[in-house]
Amino acid sequence: MKIPFSPPYIDESIIDEVVDTLRSGWITTGPKVKALEQEIKTYSQSEEVLCVNSWTSGAMLMLTWLGVKPGDEVIVPAYTYCATAHAVIHTGAKPVMVDSGEDFNISVDAIRKAITPRTKAILPVDIGGFPCDYPAIMQLVNEPEIKAMFVPDNEVQRQLGRILVVSDSAHSLGAKLPHGGRSDVAIFSLHAVKNVTSAEGGAICLNLPAPFDNAAVYSELRLNTLNCQTKDAFTKSQAGGWKYDIVGLGMKINLPDVNAAIALAQMRIYPQLLERRKEVFQAYERGFADCDWMVMPPSVTENGVESSYHLLALRIKGITEEQRNDIIAEVAKAEVAVNVHYVPLPMLTYFRELGYQMEDYPKAFANYCSEISLPIYPQLTDEQVNYIVNCMKEAYAKVVKGE
Repeated sequence: MKIPFSPPYIDESIIDEVVDTLRSGWITTGPKVKALEQEIKTYSQSEEVLCVNSWTSGAMLMLTWLGVKPGDEVIVPAYTYCATAHAVIHTGAKPVMVDSGEDFNISVDAIRKAITPRTKAILPVDIGGFPCDYPAIMQLVNEPEIKAMFVPDNEVQRQLGRILVVSDSAHSLGAKLPHGGRSDVAIFSLHAVKNVTSAEGGAICLNLPAPFDNAAVYSELRLNTLNCQTKDAFTKSQAGGWKYDIVGLGMKINLPDVNAAIALAQMRIYPQLLERRKEVFQAYERGFADCDWMVMPPSVTENGVESSYHLLALRIKGITEEQRNDIIAEVAKAEVAVNVHYVPLPMLTYFRELGYQMEDYPKAFANYCSEISLPIYPQLTDEQVNYIVNCMKEAYAKVVKGE
């Protein structure tokens, strides 16, 4: 039974939405992007939503808006995909890596220890779709002694008066947060393997505190996604609407309508898709209930936090990195695609050569060595889930127990 890791969900309603865009004669940023922004805004209950061409460009845009520059520091987890740190480096600032907690996500205690007067932002990452401890993170950045350390360099930072929290919510569209558990900004990924996809894309959700006007910030950011051109291409193409101005040094990171159409159709049915993801997660729980050698990832907590069920990040107790790799190889022989989320940043050549050392992040390394990501997506059948579970059990027995 051949099972891929994360195929996109495409049905006739999605195909029809894309075809409608192609037939409209307008395929770059226009009405479909605006409709997608509204769908995500309503679903996530955000103040404003701006769609861009990737999570990475969205993070770069937000850090640029904040005025992050060389000499500044941005706290990121060591256990994440490279884009989290790359976005920081592109601004000229330094990613300050910290260790993980038991739930894969960034350690709040480690964040506290890493804050300095140069800290301008924190980028927590929701691994596998399970939200970080945002109530604790927001409480931390609002503590009087932490705010007193903050050194603003521009008007945006002076208005904020503290460290900005931008959640890397690439995995967590659809996750539930407790009251008061919202970051200043959340950025979803709409990449091909995510819960909702536009093939490539991202969505910036603005929930900035007073005195910021989120609608005004949206307008400013949108201008910056289009080279700071005062008219977007759709408006400029209308009869008599040719004249425009360039009012700053912007970026070119807008999302085209032809891409937005895919995600727009998916968002309209996302509650059903998310429910099936949850059912798949629960089927795994039942399948592994008799396995005391593995640890299921967190999904729901008593205070109202719930995962988006992006993937199943299993941990296998007591194994080495080599054994984990051997288990993956055995499962692959059964034509089941599994994955690892993630290779910690200090293990990657680029970051290692920048001076980051893996021994400084022991929990991230331990999580990595024992982690195997199993697929979760709406098209998976219960039969396929059972097959994956059995393949995992057989691979564990062969590699670890020698059976």
